[in-house]
Amino acid sequence: MPTKKQVMDFIKSSETPAGKREIARAFGLKGQEKIALKRLLKDMADEGLIDGDRRAFHRMGGVPTVTVLRVVDIEEGEAIAIPDNWEPDSGTPPPRLRMVETKARGKARQMPALRKGDRVLARTEETTNGWLAHPMKKLPDTHDSMMGVVEIDGSGKGWLAPIEKSVRSSLPIADLGGAEKGQLVLAEAAGRSPRAGVKVTQVLGDPLAPKSYSLIAINKYDIPFEFASDSLEEAEVAAKLPLSEDKREDLRSLPIVAIDPADARDHDDAIWAAPDDDPGNAGGWKALVAIADVSFYVRPGSAIDREARKRGNSVYFPDRVVPMLPEILSADVCSLGEGEARAAMACHLVIDKTGRIKDWRFTRAIVQISEVIAYEDAQARIDSGDAGDNLKHLWACWKALNSARDDRDPLDLDLPERRVVLDEQGRIAEVAVRERLDAHRVVEDFMIAANVAAAKALEAKAAPVVYRIHEPPSREKLIALKDYLATMDRKLSMGQVITPGLFNRLLKDVADDTEKALVMEQVLRTQTQAYYGPKNAGHFGLALGSYAHFTSPIRRYSDLLVHRALVEAYGLEQPRPKDHSIPASSGLSDRDRASLDRVTEAISRTERRAMEAERDTIDRYVAAWLSGRVGEVFDTRVTGVQKFGLFATIIGFGGDGLVPVSVLGDERFFYDEKAQVLRGDRTGTTYRSGDRMKLRLAEANPLTGALKFEPPEFEGRIEPRGGRPQNRGPKRQDKTGYIKGKRGRPGNIRHQGKKR
Repeated sequence: MPTKKQVMDFIKSSETPAGKREIARAFGLKGQEKIALKRLLKDMADEGLIDGDRRAFHRMGGVPTVTVLRVVDIEEGEAIAIPDNWEPDSGTPPPRLRMVETKARGKARQMPALRKGDRVLARTEETTNGWLAHPMKKLPDTHDSMMGVVEIDGSGKGWLAPIEKSVRSSLPIADLGGAEKGQLVLAEAAGRSPRAGVKVTQVLGDPLAPKSYSLIAINKYDIPFEFASDSLEEAEVAAKLPLSEDKREDLRSLPIVAIDPADARDHDDAIWAAPDDDPGNAGGWKALVAIADVSFYVRPGSAIDREARKRGNSVYFPDRVVPMLPEILSADVCSLGEGEARAAMACHLVIDKTGRIKDWRFTRAIVQISEVIAYEDAQARIDSGDAGDNLKHLWACWKALNSARDDRDPLDLDLPERRVVLDEQGRIAEVAVRERLDAHRVVEDFMIAANVAAAKALEAKAAPVVYRIHEPPSREKLIALKDYLATMDRKLSMGQVITPGLFNRLLKDVADDTEKALVMEQVLRTQTQAYYGPKNAGHFGLALGSYAHFTSPIRRYSDLLVHRALVEAYGLEQPRPKDHSIPASSGLSDRDRASLDRVTEAISRTERRAMEAERDTIDRYVAAWLSGRVGEVFDTRVTGVQKFGLFATIIGFGGDGLVPVSVLGDERFFYDEKAQVLRGDRTGTTYRSGDRMKLRLAEANPLTGALKFEPPEFEGRIEPRGGRPQNRGPKRQDKTGYIKGKRGRPGNIRHQGKKR
């Protein structure tokens, strides 16, 4: 049988299109060999090496009508792909194909969710606007990249220890690629069969070194962290744009302050307030929210803009920031630094004595921040009475805004936030729960007021709006909450209008702290996830009808689009820069308007990606911090219950981990899904969310971020993780919902085989 290369060489050298008959004749194939050839040609067509025409095959020089593509980028939510087997030595770069929906019989077929690296069988089409690809099916990828740590066993064989919490077994390494024991590496499958193991493709270094935890998340979630040279060059040019006073309001005389975290790397916003001297607004306030004028420096269609669209947002790790914009803009020219003249978008607010926003206007301005203050320092000045008038006025105006907020009654869930503090060497100095101060609420309520004003200002001009949307809970989730509350002898009437205040009153009526924690967990799970979109559906959690993100354009692309819409709607365009390499317009482009659906969907995805990456990294830091305290007993609270065990968090610290059902006692445990409790069949012992327990830390794995706990009286039942695969019996669940383990031992669900 000829090889694939020999077949392709023959097709290329053939003066006429070569079919299966011509190929068989050329290689002298007969009988069963022709059947084998047919299979070979089908495989080659599936791989995109040749087209799939049954009568004649062509070597892929252009793009076959049906071929295999590999996704290389995501732009505005659309997958961009190239032929999977394009030969770089062909002298021409591979064509870039845009994935679009396939229509069958007039109806659009749902396109599979695609990410960078995916392989797709697609029908291709060349149009006047370039190549299009209509996905037919997503193909399994034989080169999926995986990350792990190299381990060497007693025989000298290499194993890839997983860094994923969900993967327990190490994989055999067929090719170390120069990697050494203990190094963090990227690897891919060495062959189609799992028995072939993996081969190391890149050595990343020491997995426990400073910045390794964020590097793991960056690679895992495919977060772009290096800027293309053209965007960096363009940022240098943009940073030198003169700050013209033409069409800019001069606000440098106002004592505007930026209140931010002590470790903030950029400053998007600053605020100011003073009593309103207008007799028609007695007891009211004038306020200003100044936001970095990023739209002046990042123009639609520029290289910086393309990069920002792709990133969607900045990603914040304890040890680094992966910024949406090049550092010269994000941390310097656009950032509202103390004592520096900066370009700003100013939101002027008129607030009455009850906290209602009576009027607003938007201008482009020049500001000079009088002071950048940490939240803790601002709060300390207020508490001690040492605050200047600028801070006193801010707090007094906030009290009015807060009164209006109370009347609105938005969702009020007290959710702790973990904070990782590093020393100068990048080592963990402290992990704690971030304290919630009035200073945080002051800034938050001013930002909400500006965001509402931005949305309403654009609506007044019938301009495009990128809304921040939080839809009400679905009926299915409300029914689940109702059923859960019924197990606690509490009621939720489905006939009433569901508002955030309803949940607040529900929590207020719970006096017992443990029970309140239970109900709060369930209320949180009932909520939908917020997202961006051009069609308004309100913000349920904030109890607002119109809401847009306007206040953080340095780190969120959604806010940059809102700024551009305001520039266009209110005629705030600046004179064309002298350097004509920078696009003239800083308002919405035709592309912005035409692709608003796609880009809002894309930035919603990048936001979720950033949240997951940040959470994973915090988990790894917390596990590293606790790895030296394995064996200690902690006060914990149960945060979730499943049939396989409990999730618990260390009180006052925030380390979350699993308590497997196998360590809860020598009896079978029944999982009541409606009540969300585990109940022992012999003793009647129950475990439910909110329970406080003394638990021993049995395992803390910095590479995965996984923690495992066990009751002190059952010490030693946690099974070590990451060893070579063993032949273990599957876990079984009988019809009653009891969990049975290997050989029927009650409560034992430890299993390293295939998930079921």
